[in-house]
Amino acid sequence: MKIDVFNEIQNRGGGDEGKAYAQAIEQARLADELGYGCWWQVEHHGAGEFSLSSAPELFLAALSQVTSRIRLGHSAVLAPSRFNHAVRVAERAAMLDHLSGGRVELGMTRSTIPEWRLFNIDPDDVRPQTAEAFELVPRFWTEDAVTHHSDTYRLDGVSITPKPVQRPHPPLWQAAASPASFEEAGRRGVGVLGTTFWESIERVERMVKLYRDAAAACTSPVGGFVNNQIGFFTFVHCAETDEQAMRNGAAAAAAWYTVTALNFFEAGQDFMRALEHQQKLMSDPTGGGLAGEFHRAEAGAGPTPGQQLIGRIIQGEDVPEDELFEVLSAQQSLIVGSPETCRKKLRAYADLGIDRLMCLHQIGGLSHEQVMTSIRLTGELIPEFDTA
Repeated sequence: MKIDVFNEIQNRGGGDEGKAYAQAIEQARLADELGYGCWWQVEHHGAGEFSLSSAPELFLAALSQVTSRIRLGHSAVLAPSRFNHAVRVAERAAMLDHLSGGRVELGMTRSTIPEWRLFNIDPDDVRPQTAEAFELVPRFWTEDAVTHHSDTYRLDGVSITPKPVQRPHPPLWQAAASPASFEEAGRRGVGVLGTTFWESIERVERMVKLYRDAAAACTSPVGGFVNNQIGFFTFVHCAETDEQAMRNGAAAAAAWYTVTALNFFEAGQDFMRALEHQQKLMSDPTGGGLAGEFHRAEAGAGPTPGQQLIGRIIQGEDVPEDELFEVLSAQQSLIVGSPETCRKKLRAYADLGIDRLMCLHQIGGLSHEQVMTSIRLTGELIPEFDTA
């Protein structure tokens, strides 16, 4: 299992945005020196203190000039065309591949309600437009002239330059938050990027199997190869001792992230849309595929403590920080503590067959110095897990 970094450039409390970018660059340089596998940068718009990463392609270009080994992942490009035209996605990634000497990993995703609203995107269009982007981008990278006509695009003999350094092209990934999206990624033949933040380790294990089964059945990947890889991000805070990790404010950071993220993504509305899609899969006469089987197996099991907690937050309840942290820790959603504690938690995920554990070190109110220490201490564990 490779140990990666997942970054959103959070800026709790506002202040000097330039300082936040400079600190993120310093964190990336340390991760590069320590042998982390990939730096994953999100794309969010109108996110306030939750994320300053509104132009990740610019930030990754800057990192390409101050790092030499660590791969550079866009996790993920918002794929509907009003966010990013497929030609621009392919062009930017190919140029970054040249600037970085062939270190790019490209993810794409649909995004969520507030960003659709910001860019005046019809929610009914996001799935087909995302599917279209997954088909088009690798074609732009590998074909001399692309012709494609649809309701979204009218392309006649389009050629992009430069082509990527990597052949046939950089690895493709899909950011996913539901079993249906995990199956979708596998059937497309692209890697999947999920989160353990609000999932129990048992449910993560089932989602890993769902994706592997879907990827094994993929005979016509959207790109030039099946990128059969699974990445999960979670909050990682490593300190000299378990007690120091808690004194640093790990519980407050996890609580802030949970509440802020659920509010930013308008999780209540998103949950209802996801539930509607889930019901369609479960009642599909053909079975609803692997995701339909997944949901039917869970039916009647009742919500987990973590799901109950999230429901309370969505309904507006002010859940105490300590309770939230304890619930998430009990289901092994977080990796917080001393190097020995973090080693055990990392091993649990490695044993599930996850390929990349994406560490969200820079989170909430944790200071830059605390984040750098966490990156360093976790980095010292990398040789135990990344043996390739």
